[in-house]
Amino acid sequence: MIARTNRGFLPQSDPALLAWSLNFSTKIKAGAKAYGLTDALADAYEVLNNAYAAALASCDPGERSKSLVSAKNLARTNLKADARLLANLVEGTAAVTDQQKIDLGLNVRKLPVPSPVPSTSPVVEVVSVNGRLVTLKLRASKTTSGKPRGVSGASVFSHYGSEPPTTSSGWKMEAMTGRTTVQILLDDAETAGTVYVTAFWFNGRKETGMASQPIAIHLPAATPLPQMQIVKKAA
Repeated sequence: MIARTNRGFLPQSDPALLAWSLNFSTKIKAGAKAYGLTDALADAYEVLNNAYAAALASCDPGERSKSLVSAKNLARTNLKADARLLANLVEGTAAVTDQQKIDLGLNVRKLPVPSPVPSTSPVVEVVSVNGRLVTLKLRASKTTSGKPRGVSGASVFSHYGSEPPTTSSGWKMEAMTGRTTVQILLDDAETAGTVYVTAFWFNGRKETGMASQPIAIHLPAATPLPQMQIVKKAA
């Protein structure tokens, strides 16, 4: 099954296309099977190549006519269509090497390289604390802003208590974000207290790196809501 097409490899001008086609035809004619093709396919392409060469030669500036140009354009169209078909067959043959594709004049596709697992942890900075709304800034390092290369985002966690947990079980996820500035709304508490915050980077496959050093944030006590009084109407 051919999943990809090989477009954009054919030259635009007639002379350049003819030179490319001659090289392509010569190589697949000499060893069709090495490129995942058959001798019949190579022979059929040779016919199209020769027809295009003859039609192009007939369009000499001193002999040009609408009919000759039309015949050349048709031969060009037929050749390009077959060239793309054969290129797709070559591309879909696993045994064909990149060097063989280059020799044929085809494009060599660079496969995407997966992002590695993040090897560093974020530096977490507190930008502001407004009641229970905390704004954090995540940095690649103390001297570098933004995310490290290959990192898609970060997950942020919190923990109420006098000491940060030493295992993951004591942390609560607050946010998963692709930004480096994030706001988290922490749970209300009746009294002032300390909350610890940590974060780790993740890549495009959601593979995570190391957690950052927890930082302590001292929160004020929540302001109690005023009690509502029910006023009874006189009978």
